[in-house]
Amino acid sequence: MKARHTTRVCSTLLAVSLASMGSAPAGAQEKDHAVSSAQLRKDVQKAADTRQANEAAVRAMFATDRGKEALKSAGIDYQRVDRAIGQVSDEDLARMADRSREVQKDFAAGRFSDRDLIILLLVAVALVLIIVAVR
Repeated sequence: MKARHTTRVCSTLLAVSLASMGSAPAGAQEKDHAVSSAQLRKDVQKAADTRQANEAAVRAMFATDRGKEALKSAGIDYQRVDRAIGQVSDEDLARMADRSREVQKDFAAGRFSDRDLIILLLVAVALVLIIVAVR
């Protein structure tokens, strides 16, 4: 009987110790992380919004009459450029969008120089090269 009682006590102690070890990681998971999931969602949404705004800026530049003329003079199809915009990395897209916004400001102010035309063509060529490289 004594052996049976000792076995029962040892089994109980083992079960309690295993249960307490199993709950330690769960308790650790409940602690606050350095970045909350709400903050991560907010950051992801901000990045998506930024990318969408950058794509819109580049597309808007090429959708203008002067943008279409520049593409036509370079022999580049607008549809290829439009598809390429979605395939560009975030960093390259941000640079192109900055240049596009500069050109758009010049368009709005009535200033359209050869420099602006060159910027348009360079952005278009870069987009086409990216499409070719991706394929």
